[in-house]
Amino acid sequence: MGEPEAGSEFANRAAAAAGPMADTQYILPNDIGVSSLDCREAFRLLSPTERLYAHHLSRAAWYGGLAVLLQTSPEAPYIYALLSRLFRAQDPDQLRQHALAEGLTEEEYQAFLVYAAGVYSNMGNYKSFGDTKFVPNLPKEKLEHVILGSEAAQHHPEKVRGLWQTCGELMFSLEPRLRHLGLGKEGITTYFSGDCTMEDAKLAQDFLDSQNLSAYNTRLFKEVDQEGKPRYEVRLASVLGTEPTLDSEVTSKLKSYEFRGSQFQVTRGDYAPILQKVVEQLEKAKAYAANSHQEQMLAQYIDSFTQGSIEAHKRGSRFWIQDKGPIVESYIGFIESYRDPFGSRGEFEGFVAMVNKAMSAKFERLVASAEQLLKELPWPPAFEKDKFLTPDFTSLDVLTFAGSGIPAGINIPNYDDLRQTEGFKNVSLGNVLAVAYATQREKLTFLEEDDKDLYIRWKGPSFDVQVGLHELLGHGSGKLFVQDEKGAFNFDQEAVINPETGEQIQSWYRSGETWDSKFSTIASSYEECRAESVGLYLCLHPQVLEIFGFEGADAEDVIYVNWLNMVRAGLLALEFYTPEASNWRQAHMQARFVILRVLLEAGEGLVTVTPTTGSDGRPDARVRLDRSKIRSVGRPALERFLRRLQVLKSTGDVAGGRALYEGYAAVTDAPPECFLTLRDTVLLRKESRKLIVQPNTRLEGSEVQLLEYEASAAGLIRSFSERFPEDGPELEAVLTQLATADARFWNGPCEAPSDQA
Repeated sequence: MGEPEAGSEFANRAAAAAGPMADTQYILPNDIGVSSLDCREAFRLLSPTERLYAHHLSRAAWYGGLAVLLQTSPEAPYIYALLSRLFRAQDPDQLRQHALAEGLTEEEYQAFLVYAAGVYSNMGNYKSFGDTKFVPNLPKEKLEHVILGSEAAQHHPEKVRGLWQTCGELMFSLEPRLRHLGLGKEGITTYFSGDCTMEDAKLAQDFLDSQNLSAYNTRLFKEVDQEGKPRYEVRLASVLGTEPTLDSEVTSKLKSYEFRGSQFQVTRGDYAPILQKVVEQLEKAKAYAANSHQEQMLAQYIDSFTQGSIEAHKRGSRFWIQDKGPIVESYIGFIESYRDPFGSRGEFEGFVAMVNKAMSAKFERLVASAEQLLKELPWPPAFEKDKFLTPDFTSLDVLTFAGSGIPAGINIPNYDDLRQTEGFKNVSLGNVLAVAYATQREKLTFLEEDDKDLYIRWKGPSFDVQVGLHELLGHGSGKLFVQDEKGAFNFDQEAVINPETGEQIQSWYRSGETWDSKFSTIASSYEECRAESVGLYLCLHPQVLEIFGFEGADAEDVIYVNWLNMVRAGLLALEFYTPEASNWRQAHMQARFVILRVLLEAGEGLVTVTPTTGSDGRPDARVRLDRSKIRSVGRPALERFLRRLQVLKSTGDVAGGRALYEGYAAVTDAPPECFLTLRDTVLLRKESRKLIVQPNTRLEGSEVQLLEYEASAAGLIRSFSERFPEDGPELEAVLTQLATADARFWNGPCEAPSDQA
């Protein structure tokens, strides 16, 4: 959750100066916001054992996060290795002296630091929020001089030159297919080999469903034989590869299959040396676990990453759900499927955080009211889970969040079968909310002047409410109608009536089908839209606002700013739409645009979006929300929309769901809003998402120290330079070797120097 704010003048000027290449969409501006995560107080309150537990889990998360480089683009591992070499030999200040001597301006060197910090923050050279490529905002020749004249190059000239030759062109290239992540002609992805199309992805999903295999920890590689017949490799992420092992639930699946006239081979061993490091740290963490739930959870995660078993990860997640209210909270694995163009493969992430007791108390009160509040949702009781499994809901201060980005709130696990029967956990990441979504008045775009002060005053509190409702009662609500492998249904076929048609239920999920596998490319965004809509709908309930401590005029202001923030976000979302491909690149932002469309369709002047001219003479726009009509016009419109979303989801009606969702998500220039034209205005005034600097933990003797860094691009780079003190060069070698082994699948960088360490 959470959205970018507004427009950066520096980026616009820099792009104009740099010529047509540096379109502001594809650079990070020099004045990008950088914030440090503050968890000092929460860390101070941990016992020595809890600190050791947190430390080893953090190490596991940071190691695993490196796999994201291999899940993003063919060149990302080489770029990471090159940057790591540069900054290990010279810190940002030392390299600055060399760069200025080589003829770079201060602005150009800062642009390079911002680029490097962006690669570390996103674990690759594509934005984690929007999936757009970003390139260094300085001439390639100048950067080449700096790199080849650096101390790193003097120590190991062939290796640094080899890395530069492998990734330099791709680092700067903005040829159309490379501008965004995507499948086939739509973009680049390393979840699939370069010749895979959406048809291949669908066929592979059907194959996986037929074998009851999850896509979460897989990648798909396609090769065509001499007769032009495709052969597919489904590769599971695991420490173990081809070596013979004791039988497990995975080993029986590792073989060749004939499926619909195509050959499929299931293999394992993806990211093996990286996952080996993850497993070693999880083993160490186990010694400091607070209880048997944590021990058993870690044992199953270790088994999952060793064998390549999602079933073991599910078992670990069961123990994790049962570990209620831990002091140190964590989760790790192949979790979110936002960046898979097909929507079913999970990106690696791992987080470690400490409980913030004051805010958690409010969330506990929300959980206590959840069963009552679920009854307020606009669908019949048969469409709600049979039993609300009371979840944990805590506000956490993040110590470590490894992966491609840091969310504001999380509702996990994502396994439908566990969510329906075992429950889930919700977390709100308090210290992320505190820095990532703070707003400066002068950077607030598209609002009326008299709305700005109110927005700044109430955005934080309203966002706390929205995150709480979105995670707990949005993602936590609703039932899927399922027929199991024995033919039994989890709903009464005779009695349950579809409220949209007045007829009995005509469709459902069959054994092996999941929400992600069935709704594929729209699943993530559709579900975010449902959760966001639940938040808007239930924030109108007085009981909810009382839980968070708001009454009277304050409560009305919180509601107004929450709704205003959503419709403004719907306009800002246009940055994440690609007209050339008619597709959306970010699930949450697509969801917010859909909600804006629903509220505009409600009419009666509830919401208006008007093009204007700014004080600088350039195109601008204003979003207005009539607060007197939120309940009378907005609520009924949202009620109708939410019911349709839930009914189509419950019944697994993919055709109906697609028609509804893609209809609202279409971006056209139809009046009165003319969204395609407005998109140009949004791009003109956009602001880049903040970069977040995270601390490190270091073991000194038997004590764990917290190392903090300044809130700057240089500080973020230093945090990564000190993240792997024992094995940095080894990790760079591992990453480049893994990338080189598969490079042929993208016809890209394949002749990397053999030993990169």
